[in-house]
Amino acid sequence: MQRRHDGKASKIRDQFTEQEKRSRINHSKRSVGKHEVRSWTAAAKESLCLMWQKVKVQLMLSMSFLVAVCWYCRRLYSFLAQLLKRWSNYLQRKLIRNLSVLTEVDLLGYSAREWKGETKQAKHMREAYEELFWSYHIKYLRQVRKDSYCVLRAVLFQIFSQGIPFPSWMKERDILKLPEKLLYSQGCNWIQQYSFGPQRYTGPNVFGKLRKCMETLKTNWTEVSATKDQEERGNMCNTLFSDESKEHKLYEAIKFIMLYEVVEAYEQIKNREEPIPNLFNLLLARDSSSDPLSFMMNHLNAIGDSMCLDQVELFLLAYLLEVKIRVYRLHKFNTEEFQVNYPDEYRREWNEISLLTEDDRYYHIPLFRT
Repeated sequence: MQRRHDGKASKIRDQFTEQEKRSRINHSKRSVGKHEVRSWTAAAKESLCLMWQKVKVQLMLSMSFLVAVCWYCRRLYSFLAQLLKRWSNYLQRKLIRNLSVLTEVDLLGYSAREWKGETKQAKHMREAYEELFWSYHIKYLRQVRKDSYCVLRAVLFQIFSQGIPFPSWMKERDILKLPEKLLYSQGCNWIQQYSFGPQRYTGPNVFGKLRKCMETLKTNWTEVSATKDQEERGNMCNTLFSDESKEHKLYEAIKFIMLYEVVEAYEQIKNREEPIPNLFNLLLARDSSSDPLSFMMNHLNAIGDSMCLDQVELFLLAYLLEVKIRVYRLHKFNTEEFQVNYPDEYRREWNEISLLTEDDRYYHIPLFRT
């Protein structure tokens, strides 16, 4: 009986032990599962943290790069703006410096600036300017660059700006052929000694250079005179008279035409042909220009270099261009020579242009306002 009871007890203990083992195993499994979940979560968090650290570094680098780019672009923009401003000022200064006929200025204001003080000459000049302002309705003037081309520049600028066409005799002849005609038809071999103002030049190539000058004159005169709009014509003149090389070709062409006409007049005198205008007699009566060669060597070659046109050459210039040139000579104020017309004999259909001079050497362009 006792054995049976002990056997049952032992059996019960074994079952207990078995259940306890199973419970422990299950608990162990649940602990392992929870630990694995916790380990995976920690790993995920750690991975996210590492990833964020990398992204954070990349973002910081990107932001730094963007800030640097923005700063650089701002500096670059500022630099380019300053560079553009300086370049614009340079071009403006260069244009103003190169423009040989400046924009209009107030006549009395110019007089007050140029003739300050209480000297006899300053007072005389201011009175002369006031006379122009009140009696002749000259309210403004355009200053002309003071060099040895001054009078030619002042005359041609007005002819172009007013749209005055070719003289009648130029329409009948091809002025491009005048250099060759002077050499081959009239045998003037000495033309090879012709000088181009400040660019002294002699030799057989003088004809090619003269032809280029004649082409420049003909082309530009044709284009400007064909432009009917006054503002557009004014812009063309400003462009033309700011190009020194082209400008000088115009003046040399006019100089050569003056020489050509003196040669023809001289031949007419020698051959006792039809009468010639008196201005040629006056010009050839000078000891320094008794024939075309001496006229070229002693007068024309120096124009643009060291000399300007004198009074008798102004007569010739006006006659050739078929314009009436009215000159206001301020140093002759209160005399009969204060206002002079070139030439004395002119046709009524000729256009009129005006010049203003203080010394018969340099000339400006007076502008009238009623």
